Amino acid sequence: MTALSYAARDSLTMLRRNLKHAQRYPSMTASVVAMPVLMLLLFNYAFGGALGAGIGGISGGATGGGGSGDRYIDYVAPGIILMAATSGSLVTAVGICVDMTEGIVNRFRTMAISRASFLTGHVVGSVIQTLISIAFVIGIALLIGFRPDATPVEWLAVAGLLALVTLALTWVSAAIGLMAKTPESASNIPLPLQFLPFMGSAIVPTESMPDGLRWFAEYQPFTPVIETLRGLLMGTEIGNSALVSLAWCVALTVGGYLWARTAYQRSARR
Repeated sequence: MTALSYAARDSLTMLRRNLKHAQRYPSMTASVVAMPVLMLLLFNYAFGGALGAGIGGISGGATGGGGSGDRYIDYVAPGIILMAATSGSLVTAVGICVDMTEGIVNRFRTMAISRASFLTGHVVGSVIQTLISIAFVIGIALLIGFRPDATPVEWLAVAGLLALVTLALTWVSAAIGLMAKTPESASNIPLPLQFLPFMGSAIVPTESMPDGLRWFAEYQPFTPVIETLRGLLMGTEIGNSALVSLAWCVALTVGGYLWARTAYQRSARR
C-alpha cells in the first residue's frame, strides 16, 4: 500500500470513531440542531409579522398572503439554514479539544497511523453531521410553510455551497479546538460564528441598518452566502454574491486548514 492509501485507511478509521462518538453521545449534536430550529420558529411566528411588514409588506408566519415571494418565512429561512451550518462548528471545536486534553492524541502519536488522520477524521465526521443537521432544518422549514421554487440544478448548487461553507467553518473550528485550553473555552470561542449571520442579511435587509452596521453587514463573509442561497432558492437577484461566497469559502478553508495544521504540529512539540 502507498502512503496515500495508508492515510486514507487511517482517516476512515478515525471517521468511524467520531461518528460512533456522536451516536453514543447525541446530546451535543441535538443541542446544536435545536438552536437554528428554535430561531426559525421564533422569527417566523413571534417576529415575522412585524419584521415582514418592515421589509416592504412581507407577511409574517406560514400563512401570509400572496405567492412564495411575499412571506417572511421565505425571506428568513435561507439565513436560518446557514445558521445550521455555523452551529455545527461548535461540535468540531469541542470534540477536538476533548481529545487533546484527555491525552488520547498522545497515544495516537505513538501508534503507526497517519498524522493527518486525526484531523481528517474529525473534519469529515463533523461535515457529515452538520449536513444532516442542515437537511433537518430545511425539513422543518418546509413543514412550517417555506416554499422555495428552486429547480433540481439550483438545489444541487445550494447543497454544494452549504457543503463548502460547512467545510470552511469546520477547519476554522478545528483550529480553535486545538488552541483552546479547556472544552468550555472551545465551546465559547466559536459562538460569534453562530450569530454572525444575524449581523448580515439573514433577518432583515442590510439596507434597513444604520450606516456603520450596514457597512459591516455587507462586507462580512456570511451576507453574500445568504444572498446566494436566497437567490437560488427563491429566485431573487444574486449578482456577484456567488463569486464572493466562493472566494470566502476558499479563503476560510485554506486559512483554517493551515491554522489547524500549524496548531497540531506545535502541540506535538509541547
